[in-house]
Amino acid sequence: MPKRVAWIAICVALSSCADKAPDRDAARPVPVSPRTAVSAAARDVTLATLPATVVQPPGARVAVVTPLPGLVRSVHVQPGQMVRKGQLLAVLVSRDAMVLASDLAQAEARQGLAAAEAARMAQLARAGVVAAARADGAQSVSRQAAIAVGSARAILAQTGAGRDGRVRLTAPISGRVATMAMDAGAAVDGMAAPIVIEAEGSRWLAVQVPERLAGKLRPGVAVVTAEGQSGRLETLATSLDPATRAFAARARIFDDGPPLVSGRLVQLSLRAPAPAGAVSVPAAAVMNDAGRDIVFVRQGNGFRPRAVTRMGDGDTAVITAGLKPGETVATSNLPELRALVLR
Repeated sequence: MPKRVAWIAICVALSSCADKAPDRDAARPVPVSPRTAVSAAARDVTLATLPATVVQPPGARVAVVTPLPGLVRSVHVQPGQMVRKGQLLAVLVSRDAMVLASDLAQAEARQGLAAAEAARMAQLARAGVVAAARADGAQSVSRQAAIAVGSARAILAQTGAGRDGRVRLTAPISGRVATMAMDAGAAVDGMAAPIVIEAEGSRWLAVQVPERLAGKLRPGVAVVTAEGQSGRLETLATSLDPATRAFAARARIFDDGPPLVSGRLVQLSLRAPAPAGAVSVPAAAVMNDAGRDIVFVRQGNGFRPRAVTRMGDGDTAVITAGLKPGETVATSNLPELRALVLR
């Protein structure tokens, strides 16, 4: 009988302990005071934040070609120097330019003779001395001579050469001298491009999109730089670069901010509209626990862990399931809160 009474007493004691065991899922007062934030309806989601390089758009980088072979007589600019459209860059001395100038002079002389002959024949035809057909023939020869002069002048103008045999290279656009590969006294070949002018500033960015994001992106996705300049994704390659395992893309900035310096590295966030019903909280409020995302929601004077579904990247976490607008979540001391729950 005493043994049976003792066994009943032990069972009652164990039952009492079980009733007092803490519930891990219940909110409890905490000895820490974490910072908090209130969840709000999400407007957009950051799909990824990627490094980007400022590049020049088509037409913003122009090569200055030496149309004729010759010797560099003088160089008037240096690499990195700002130039305006039409500014003199260098002067060449070219034997071919002298030949073209001579051809023009000869064509002008023939034109003069042909014009004089046409005028004389027209006068004789009016006096009835010669047939009108002869006057018409002389007029045709004069027009042909004028066409030859025009052609010779156009060729000389296209080369930038003058009648003195000098070729003057000028800036085709306003910008900065990106390349200057000629020195005074050096020989240059015809159709070489020793000078490159680059427009100052750009609003185009080159981005390497990782393979994991390719299915989520398409041209038209909004982009924002770390400085807050906004734009959109303009192009996205359809083939994967086997070397980088990424898709080449180009983005363009559209706001009125200052142009970006070519070659500069910037951080670019790619954004899309958030799904209906999604809320946003600071990314610091989300903790990964055993492969699942959780937040700690305030309940009374304590916090309760709650599993959530998160999408996107960046400083703001977009929650698509598990959290409603207006709920308060902890944004600091998450490891301490988790330890209290598991205690």
